[in-house]
Amino acid sequence: MTEKRHIARAAGVLGAATILSRIMGMVRDMVQSRLFGAGYATDAFIAAFQIPNMLRRFFAEGALTSAFVPTFSEWYTNKGEDEARELANICFSLLTVVMSIVTLVGVVFSPFIVSLMFPGFRAEPNKLELTVFLNRLMFPYIFFISLVALCMGILNTVRHFFTPAISTVFLNLSMILCAVLLHGWFSVPITALAVGVLLGGLLQLLLQLPVLYRKGFPLRLRFVPGHPAVRRMALLMGPSVFGVGVYYLNITVSAILASFLPQGSVSYLYYAQRLFEFPQGIFTVSIAQAVLPSMSRQAAEGDLSGLKDSLAFRLRLNLFITIPAMAGLLVCSTPIFSLLFMGGAFDYGKAANSAEALFYYAFGLSFVALVRVLVPAFYALKDTRTPVVTAFVAFLLNVGFSLALMGPLLHGGLALATTLSSLCNMALLLWLLRKKIGAFGGRRITLEGCKTLLASLPMAGVVAWGVHLIDWSRPGEKILKGGTLFSSIACGIGVLFLCAHLLRCEETGQALNMVRRKFRRGEKG
Repeated sequence: MTEKRHIARAAGVLGAATILSRIMGMVRDMVQSRLFGAGYATDAFIAAFQIPNMLRRFFAEGALTSAFVPTFSEWYTNKGEDEARELANICFSLLTVVMSIVTLVGVVFSPFIVSLMFPGFRAEPNKLELTVFLNRLMFPYIFFISLVALCMGILNTVRHFFTPAISTVFLNLSMILCAVLLHGWFSVPITALAVGVLLGGLLQLLLQLPVLYRKGFPLRLRFVPGHPAVRRMALLMGPSVFGVGVYYLNITVSAILASFLPQGSVSYLYYAQRLFEFPQGIFTVSIAQAVLPSMSRQAAEGDLSGLKDSLAFRLRLNLFITIPAMAGLLVCSTPIFSLLFMGGAFDYGKAANSAEALFYYAFGLSFVALVRVLVPAFYALKDTRTPVVTAFVAFLLNVGFSLALMGPLLHGGLALATTLSSLCNMALLLWLLRKKIGAFGGRRITLEGCKTLLASLPMAGVVAWGVHLIDWSRPGEKILKGGTLFSSIACGIGVLFLCAHLLRCEETGQALNMVRRKFRRGEKG
């Protein structure tokens, strides 16, 4: 099987699993918005969860993954399974110790951390106190999820993608059940959500361990701090914290600045980010997780041509997916919030404010998607410096854009600042990667992206016409709203594929061929 087919197959598996996970995440957000709305307690929970979640994105899914997967892939390819198993146990042992210390420090110094990260809450002592309490309750989540990230890296390297992708379902399910069943048990009902986060992290870890055992990687304690692969990973992790995590750092900066804006602003950005990350989680992240082991293996084997091919394929596929998704979010931001979130403590005003943030985030969907593959490409090539430099520039730009735009546009300005900084980060990474490895099909990527954009315009027009047939500010009418939104989207997708076919977009043919192969396999089975 070619690397393209491996990537496409893995991305398909990840996408299918992630669809279920993201649907459950959407249900979770709907339950959260209905039960708790967007106000005092919700802002406190979101701020409190932001801290361990930021650490997860920086260290677990960011630095740890980008440092561990290329090194582990090289060890697995060149040293064999026994040496790779030894390395996995050493990393597991060291990570357990390090994250235990991090968790303890986080719990003890939670008041200082919360006050530092959300200075706007200092003006409301009760809100600050609640945020500290919830943060302490949820901080051990980073311990569990860091070990989960290690397990995911091992499983993805041996080309098992389903279990890591499906594991987040258990986090969402835990939060939903705890919110619904336990919110009446606490004086502050939203505490139930924090309990759900903690239980969900534990369940995610417990799900990985039996699969690792079946794959020949039972995790045991083995302390060898001086192992050469560990030293290499340690050198890679430091810079990659910032390089991989710049998007999430920008999100965190937005949350900090939003604490100075009118009450509810933190929640508006959170709900918008969740919907913004929905297509990312299904498609972008799935493809990124599928392609990283392939690029790492190709780099370890010295196959620069193959790496370029995998990279270009992934970039084209990302554009084919994210450009239409961007167009869809732009025209459907208000209808989506009206349908999914409006009701209970979440009225139309809150839905419209959240939709405004989503509108500005949507412009950056393709930029963020391309950054997600460009940064791992540098790490596959053992270059940690370049992503750090570009990330630092993007971070400074985001701060500047945020301060300039939050005054006139409030929370919408913060969302737009994230989009603009992502654009700058993507442009710098593309330019510097081309200088490093030479041309990797930039003209072809640009051409296919333009074709996809042209195909997306009539799609957006059809969807916009459909959703404007009803009044989304009216409460209830879920069947009418759902029918209108989904039928409009379905018609839009049909127009998209028709236009893409007429424009001869390569990715359309590849997607259809994948479906045909699956169908033929099913017939033979």
